[in-house]
Amino acid sequence: MKKPYVINLSKIGSSTLGYITVAEELDNVPFEIKRVYWTYFTPHDVQRGGHAHKELEQFIFAVSGVIEFTTEDTSGNKETFILDSPEKGLYIPAKIWRDIKFSHNAVLLCLASEHYVEDDYIRDYNEFKKWK
Repeated sequence: MKKPYVINLSKIGSSTLGYITVAEELDNVPFEIKRVYWTYFTPHDVQRGGHAHKELEQFIFAVSGVIEFTTEDTSGNKETFILDSPEKGLYIPAKIWRDIKFSHNAVLLCLASEHYVEDDYIRDYNEFKKWK
């Protein structure tokens, strides 16, 4: 079973000129990218996520602010990940439950392995716990 893990991408530049970080599919992104989306203006007291995916893989960045992920696999193993710099990405494979907390003005950028398909979502935690 694949597990979530942090991937630190290269930060190119300097503090005087600024930085660039590059994500390239099948190089430092472990899948082919079929969709990119971002979330923003999420109030810090709102928890998002609350779902898993059957097939979709994601590589997620906090391009601004701090984002905390709590993940759980189908065996009940839980981990917490803090994304607090734009060159640090979290790889989330399929079949991983996630809950997400945002700092004020955090911006989440997601690279996804598939196009949006509602049937790929598991939104009920009890259903997820039964899913193996």
